[in-house]
Formats: sequence, C-alpha cells, structure tokens
Amino acid sequence: MKLAAELKAFEVRLGHRFKQPALLIEAMTHSSLSSATRNDNQRLEFLGDRVLGLVMSEALLDHDTDAAEGLLAPRFNAMVRKETCAEVAREIDLGAALKMGRSEMLSGGRRKQALLADALEAVIAAVYRDAGYDVARKLVLNLWGKRIASAQKDARDAKTSLQEWAQSRGMPPPKYVEVGRSGPDHAPVFEIEARLEDGHVTKASATSKRQAQQVAAAEMLEKLEAGK
Repeated sequence: MKLAAELKAFEVRLGHRFKQPALLIEAMTHSSLSSATRNDNQRLEFLGDRVLGLVMSEALLDHDTDAAEGLLAPRFNAMVRKETCAEVAREIDLGAALKMGRSEMLSGGRRKQALLADALEAVIAAVYRDAGYDVARKLVLNLWGKRIASAQKDARDAKTSLQEWAQSRGMPPPKYVEVGRSGPDHAPVFEIEARLEDGHVTKASATSKRQAQQVAAAEMLEKLEAGK
C-alpha cells in the first residue's frame, strides 16, 4: 500500500517509517471521513492512550526515583493531558497530514486540540503495532523530550497558578469570559479570554470551556514570565 505525499512527509517529521502503511493511514483518519472501507482512528486512539500512559509512568519513575505516588500522579497527568498531546502534535505538524471530512476541515479541524491529541495517541498506537513497545517508547520519549524533566513544574494547574500570581500582587482572581463559539452543536469550539485586573488579556480555543480556560491561563503565565 502506497502512502500519499503528505503522509510520507509526516513519517519523516515523526521519525518512523511504517512497515505497515495501513496503520498510519488509519491513525490519521478522523471519524468524519470514515466509511465502510476506511477505518477511523478511534480504536487506535484507545490503545495509544494506554501505551502513552505506560511510557510516561516508567519515564517519571526513572526520572525521580524518590518521588512518592502523590507527587507522581499530577506529573503524569500533566504529561498525558490533551493540552500536552496537542502541543506535541503541533510541533510535528500532525494537522497538515490529518484526513477528515470537508465540513470538519472547514471548521478548523486541523487546529482543534482534541482532534490533534487523539490523532497523536492513535499514531503512537500505530507505531506500537507496527514495530513493538520499545520502538514506540523511544518515539514517545523523543517527542516529549525535555517535558519529562520539567514535569514537576508542568504539573501545576495553570488556572491555580495564575490565581496565586494575581493574589500575591493584591489583585482579584482572573476572569474567564467566553467571547466566541464555533462549530456544530455536537462538537463546539469555545473561545475564552483570560483577563487580569491590570489589563493583561490572553485568548484560547478548545473543545471544552475548561480546556480553553486552562490554555488561556497557561498562555497568560508565559506572557507574564516573559514580561510582556
């Protein structure tokens, strides 16, 4: 089975050449394009979530051999949450090769956090089935890179951290305001602004209000740390 040019290019960005190209095609097919002859990536996403979880559990244990479970759990959640997976997916431009229906594509599907995160997990499962656990593990560790070493910092909830930042400076808690909504009713995309009393504003979009608030808060923290 031959791969389309965009999938061949994605193999290069991913760092894995598939012996079974059908696995990559399935991993990169969104449900909006599935049919009787084309499988979508939901089943692989289910498996990839478990593979990613195992790799991250091992990596965090190895990185901090003295950490108790109570410390490891939030670090683990920070590494496998949708926001992190989507961030990794964007770094390898996964969206450019993702296959989806026309309506999903026109609604910005290639940029949607949930779609990118799910597709990345499906790709991890595809690599696992194509070449085994050791290869999948190496791939995940390469893609996540320095994030694992900084997991302790990343484990902090962005909204909580931003609230603490504001309160330490005598400000009221940040406000999160829904400023837009797009997409169909069954798969809405929410646009949220995080606002501080001093006038700082950041905006983020996601498929849930909670996720959008977290991303907006994280971007606000980055902005503040950069002194902007």
